[in-house]
Amino acid sequence: MIRQILKASIRRFAARYDYDADYMIDIVDTSVSAGLRLAALPLFTQFAGPKAARDIRAGAVLASTLDGDCGPCVQLVFDMAVEAKVPANLLVSCLRGRPDMAGEVGLGFRFAQAAIADSPDLEEIRAEIERRHGKPAVVVAVFAASSGRIYPVLKRGLGFGQTCSKVEHAGEAIRIMKPR
Repeated sequence: MIRQILKASIRRFAARYDYDADYMIDIVDTSVSAGLRLAALPLFTQFAGPKAARDIRAGAVLASTLDGDCGPCVQLVFDMAVEAKVPANLLVSCLRGRPDMAGEVGLGFRFAQAAIADSPDLEEIRAEIERRHGKPAVVVAVFAASSGRIYPVLKRGLGFGQTCSKVEHAGEAIRIMKPR
């Protein structure tokens, strides 16, 4: 019974976002216990914090997901951010390698990149987020930067991560510029 409920929930999510969630179904089919833990993961990955941190979170989770994925999860994160009213043009700027031109979204994007790379400018970016929006926004950025790579790693580890795809918005393929 629990297995069927989990799978139905996953299928609704997949249909809502036109997302291939076969790896999630595989987890549930393999272990209901693992499926329950997977179902709880959004408590961590979707922590949004204060409304003022919305764009910072979107940028940070986008950068983190981009670091671990070549398309489907990035598309999902992009679509969810747009659904949350994050300006698409700012997300596109980040994907095109111009986070400095993407306001708060870009600030979150640069934060995640710096945290993942242990970059020397991490402290400066963290301090800027805290100065603008307080410590709760830093916590949101940390959760987003650390959580975006979870699903791509799950997919690849289970053998479902071989397919790359383009990220699209409004019928246009976005050329992604990954940092080197």
